Formats: sequence, structure tokens, C-alpha cells
Amino acid sequence: MTKNVLSVEEVSYLYYDRIPALSGISFGVTAGERFAVIGANGSGKSTLLQIMAGLIAPTEGRILFRGQPVTEKTLRDKSFLTHFRSHVGYVFQDSDVQLFCPTVLDELLYGPLQLGLSESDATARAHEIMAMLDIEDLRDRPSYMLSGGEKKRVALGSVLTMNPEVLLLDEPTGGLDPRTQCFLVELIFALNEAGKTIIIATHDLALVDELQSRVAVISEDHRLEKTGGAEDILKDNELLLKVNLIHEHMHAHGTVVHKHLHSHYLFHRH
Repeated sequence: MTKNVLSVEEVSYLYYDRIPALSGISFGVTAGERFAVIGANGSGKSTLLQIMAGLIAPTEGRILFRGQPVTEKTLRDKSFLTHFRSHVGYVFQDSDVQLFCPTVLDELLYGPLQLGLSESDATARAHEIMAMLDIEDLRDRPSYMLSGGEKKRVALGSVLTMNPEVLLLDEPTGGLDPRTQCFLVELIFALNEAGKTIIIATHDLALVDELQSRVAVISEDHRLEKTGGAEDILKDNELLLKVNLIHEHMHAHGTVVHKHLHSHYLFHRH
């Protein structure tokens, strides 16, 4: 039996102790997997990823990293905190939330230096990642002088310099131009082929189709509706309608009324 690298066990979350964001979510992600959490806006995808990253604590349930509970108590233990942060990296949907250092190079150095790498090792790693992400010419720029796509690369780079085993990506293609989206998808494949476990939260069905990941579908009432392979999930029109990821269009040609399924993403299902 394959052991999960991350396990989500009956996780629920309430905002302000009264507004539900997640309700009884359970699934496991195995090492080296591509895994997508999908659902409509407001379903709780981002909240779930932040819980999996140990950034917020669930109201009920728990997260396990390689069998070890990730809780407010265990994250207060310095050795476990260092272990977890060096193995699990999180890239925010909004890059501006993540970038705070004076320059791009400083952003990439911050994480490995916090983990205890020497300055020379951290610098070597930062230059390696800048070359991989094609952002070497941005090294001395502050984040406010970067485009949205450049910020996304820098945010990703600031996590990759810590060489995490697991990458949690919140809406990774959101707001990016087609070329940057293509670059990011190719990078996700390359990182996965290098052994990284990739977990994304998205409502971009075309991205899920391209990645051919395993999928967890979250409903608008914040429950786990179904898990399965991307191909099976994307063929399930009834499910996608139910969770508001596609909708039915009605239009008339003379006296004849047509109805077909419609998606506001990169593909249409007719």
C-alpha cells in the first residue's frame, strides 16, 4: 500500500467560528503525484491548500505529512517546523502577498538562509533557480517593478530555492498571459518528472485536462463531491454542472430552442 505524503482527514473550517469554508474533507496524496483540487469560486479550494501548507489550522480534522500531524503545536517545535517548511512549499494565488524583500535575488535567498544554508550555497541555489525560470535579468529589481508573470516566476522561485518535496500551487495560471501559462505548465511537468509532488487548486478545467492529474472536486457547499482521474471527472457533465464549473446555455433559432453545456475556460463542451 502506497503511503501518502500528505493526508487530509475530515478537515472542516469555519471563518469567524460561524461561516463554513470546508466541511469534512478527506483524501490522500501520494509521493510524486499530480493532484488538483477543483471547484467554483468560494468553494474553499484556497483555504484547503493553506491548511495543507500549515498556514492556518483546521477547525476540525487534521493534516498529516508523512504520517506526522501538522498542527499549531507541532509547528511550534523548531525541528519539525524546519523539516516541514523545507519539504512543503506553497505559492500564493496573489504573488504580491508573497513578495516582500528589496530585490528578486533577496527573495530567492530568503528561504534557504532561513533554513540554515550558508550564504554561498544559498546564492548558488538562487542563481540556479533564476536560470531555470529565465529571470536572471530581474535579479536586482524590486517586486513593484515586475509584471504579473514576472512576479509569479519570482514567487515560484522563492519556494523552489528551498527545494521542497511537495509544491502547493494556488490558481497557478490565474491572470497570466498564454505564453507564461504555457511556460508554467511545462515547468510543472518538469518538476513532477524530477520527483516533486504537485498539488494545485484551480477552476481552470483546461489546466486539469492538460496535467491529467488526479482530481478532488469540491462542491459549493464546501464538501468533497468526488475524487478520480482527470479524464473521468471532465467527462462527468452532471457533476461539473452540479458544482458550477460548467453551465447550460439556452438560445433560440427561430422557433427552435437549443440547450448546450458551456464552460468559461479554454474549451467548450457542445
